[in-house]
Amino acid sequence: MPEQSTSEPWRTGITTYDDTHIWIHGYDVTQMMMDATFSSVVFLLHRGRLPNEGERRLMDAILIASADHGPGSPSAAAARTVATGNRRAPEAAVAAGILAIGDAHGGAGLACLEMIGQGLARIEREGVSLVDAARRTVEEARGAGRRLPGMGHRTHSTDPRTQVLFDLARQYGLAATGVQFMTELERVVASAIKPLPINVDGAIAAVLYDLGFPPALGKLFFIIGRVAGLSAQVMEEYTRERPMRVKVPVTYDGPPPRPLPGLVKEQA
Repeated sequence: MPEQSTSEPWRTGITTYDDTHIWIHGYDVTQMMMDATFSSVVFLLHRGRLPNEGERRLMDAILIASADHGPGSPSAAAARTVATGNRRAPEAAVAAGILAIGDAHGGAGLACLEMIGQGLARIEREGVSLVDAARRTVEEARGAGRRLPGMGHRTHSTDPRTQVLFDLARQYGLAATGVQFMTELERVVASAIKPLPINVDGAIAAVLYDLGFPPALGKLFFIIGRVAGLSAQVMEEYTRERPMRVKVPVTYDGPPPRPLPGLVKEQA
């Protein structure tokens, strides 16, 4: 008699269903389709409860702020490069865009959440003030030659999305030590290094910290929002541009043409 498997079934506390229903954390999907928003469901999926009005507004703002930044961003450029050569697989083009998201593009939110957590933990551990915690964070980054995640922007002298996120968090009484730490960090950086604005990654990280989300969500929420923009970039490539349009300029700087060593020996 063949040995029966003793492995346990997968467990999940997120979604279940029967013949006529689908429930997410106990809420009927069809009811939410009529009465909830997509951002509320994103929050529900990750927190196990529906958001209040302020949390929903912030979730909307985070997803909108992350949605798109033009075709020159690494994720959009990767998606359009695949779309230019593959005209019948939008899923491949969007996936390529997601795979271009990493530490340098879209990953600063995760790193910034970790930095905020470490800075605020120092207050508890060492009994220092929030100002001192921010100052030591800057000093350690400078000493190690590390960039401070969530600070500075290649395009904007002041990221227009940051103030909106912070104002919404304050409006609904949800701004706490995360927003305070990043605001103080911006002040210390301006004094110790040079003026660097809190970018959208830093603002999102601060808000997510105050909402109680773990660091990984700093990157995952960026991905959720950016997929909307990637789908539009791919469709624009399909509908407005010809196949094989994208050509990357290349300058060769390798060795000149040369014979194989074996051929040189035979000729000699």
